[in-house]
Amino acid sequence: MKHSVVLLVFAAALVAGCANQDIQRKDGSTTSRPFSLSNLAKSDVDMISELTQREALRSIRLLAEKLYRRNPQEFRKVGLDSPESAAARIFEHLDKGKESPLALMNWQDNFGLAFQEGYNGDRVYAFMSAMTAMTLAAYDFKTAFYMTDSLNPQKLYNSARNIEVAVWKLSNAKLANGNRALVSNSLEGDVQNLSFEREFGKLIATQDLLALIIEDRTSRSINRVVQGLVFLPI
Repeated sequence: MKHSVVLLVFAAALVAGCANQDIQRKDGSTTSRPFSLSNLAKSDVDMISELTQREALRSIRLLAEKLYRRNPQEFRKVGLDSPESAAARIFEHLDKGKESPLALMNWQDNFGLAFQEGYNGDRVYAFMSAMTAMTLAAYDFKTAFYMTDSLNPQKLYNSARNIEVAVWKLSNAKLANGNRALVSNSLEGDVQNLSFEREFGKLIATQDLLALIIEDRTSRSINRVVQGLVFLPI
């Protein structure tokens, strides 16, 4: 029996290695993940959930860095010297799960801080930490999923709609002096910068697709509510 288990693990690792066709990104990184024995306790949907979450967090981190580059005054408020170091602090304690600062955060209030008149804190951190907390709430603040886990498709669907609301606020919110609270997309001049719109679009599509996969797997129907410019509960 012992030898059979060893052979099974070896065969699974061999198949995983042979089937591995990494996607090479523009920045030089790849999509590869090392084989782990814990994968034997995961269904296909569990691994899809992990990959989807990883891509969502990658998009959020990229968006945070881009926002800091367009709004450098925000990370300088807290004494940091680069967009990368400023964005990194949002993700410092993800391994703590429901005990992480993000899990204990009121993400709706943090979204509001980003556009509040007279707010002297880091507006990018307020906005992107709220985005991260809200997105992770749809995954119950877990970063690994197994056959005993069950994600809620309604939460994933609601998170996608909330991202749409947050993007609208980011694109339109202005302070009393007429300036944008945070600069993102730009339509001024000959060169149009719509990179934020594209990355947010990918994030929304990622959450929506996983919601549909979980809905199909669990037969739990998503309530596709008509939404105004308010956040839905997660």
